[in-house]
Amino acid sequence: MKCFQYLSWCVIVVWLVLPFGPVRGDRVRLDEELARVSHEQKADRIHRLPGQPKVTFKQYSGYVTVNQTHGRALFYWFFQATHEPTKQPLLLWLNGGPGCSSIGYGLAEELGPFFPHKGNPECLKFNPYTWNKAANLLFLESPVGVGFSYTNTSGDLKQLGDAITAKDSYKFLINWFRRFPQFKSHDFYIAGESYGGHYVPQLAEAIYENNKKVNKHKHINLKGFMIGNAAVDDETDQKGMVDYAWDHAVISDSLYHEIQSNCNFSNVSDTCNAALDKYFKVYDIIDMYSLYAPTCVRPSSNSSSAAATTTSHVIQDLPRHLSFRYVRTTRIHPGQGRRHRRPLAGYDPCLGDYTYAYFNRPDVQKALHANLTKIPYEWSHCSGDTDGRVPVTSTRYALRKLALNITEDWTPWYTYHQQVGGWRTIYDGLTFVTVRGAGHQVPTFAPRKSLQLIRHFLANKKLPSKPF
Repeated sequence: MKCFQYLSWCVIVVWLVLPFGPVRGDRVRLDEELARVSHEQKADRIHRLPGQPKVTFKQYSGYVTVNQTHGRALFYWFFQATHEPTKQPLLLWLNGGPGCSSIGYGLAEELGPFFPHKGNPECLKFNPYTWNKAANLLFLESPVGVGFSYTNTSGDLKQLGDAITAKDSYKFLINWFRRFPQFKSHDFYIAGESYGGHYVPQLAEAIYENNKKVNKHKHINLKGFMIGNAAVDDETDQKGMVDYAWDHAVISDSLYHEIQSNCNFSNVSDTCNAALDKYFKVYDIIDMYSLYAPTCVRPSSNSSSAAATTTSHVIQDLPRHLSFRYVRTTRIHPGQGRRHRRPLAGYDPCLGDYTYAYFNRPDVQKALHANLTKIPYEWSHCSGDTDGRVPVTSTRYALRKLALNITEDWTPWYTYHQQVGGWRTIYDGLTFVTVRGAGHQVPTFAPRKSLQLIRHFLANKKLPSKPF
């Protein structure tokens, strides 16, 4: 089968301003630096992936070392904007988990330019709602041990946590900007989902605090961040997910009351855990990440395919951010099949299988400059043993805890064809936005709305309050 071809265009202008009248030593150092940058960018340039449709924007991928002594290196994939990349902001995307791949989910199944092709696994298809229509788009597999990112010091994997993840991600950015200095002056944003509710704001804080101490060469032009379905507070996340499940007729009245009677989510007891085990068992037969979406049916599964939950949401701040959702469940391991359901229009529940197969191809890894050290395990969507989602109920409880002043209460926003896209509430320094009909991975379920959302966010504009 012939791969679908998609043509677009862009103009890239890269200019360098030399200091007036440099002395010979300065000029030599500048020439050496320019040669280094040119060599590293050329080495990371992706000219064409196997089965990739034609595009004219440039893309790069490779490793950035974050700890030379331990041999820790993080894998990235970068797409220049589809038009005028020198004028567009730079957006970093981080998935959650903890321990899930930003490339496997965010890039290949949500908001990147290329998706695996159903029925033709040798080909990729172009995503017409890719977010690099709005920004230069950078994906990072973090922390080490996730996806293609690795460490040569096995003890590092036992020390992983939010603090080291933020530290390594910050070091990655400093070193990445040394490799791509032409993007250093661009407005910089961070976006993510699920456990990104920890990763994103903690990285933003690391940048903010370090910007106070570093020289201008290491200053990062951070403007704001977005978190989709964010895990931000264990107590409200747990309470909200149970309330949401009962409200959507997923669990029985008796189980709901058993959990209510035995669970204080600020200090979970053994009795509470026993009740919660019954709650999680419900999600053996339906998708926790999307209550009304179909599940993938396969004789044997090669990866877990996360979906979502009917109404998604967003939080914005610093000066503006975003939030979508989170909870706990074990992954589907190879060999675990699922019952067949009729697919929803436009959504393929087996997309994760195609992604898994594509990124484990040797020719694909070679084209991506990935797995150069021959990592002793296959690429997978998630390297952690738990994952989850956060319903809108949980986020509302968490926002209530913050006790922020409301400047604009629950207001509808509109998408194309005069339809309500969702609702928003604007607080001091933060905006909460819901997306109708979406689930945990908003761009997967509502790609057109998600592109509208990111464009308005980056432009610092409100979503339309009236039909248009």
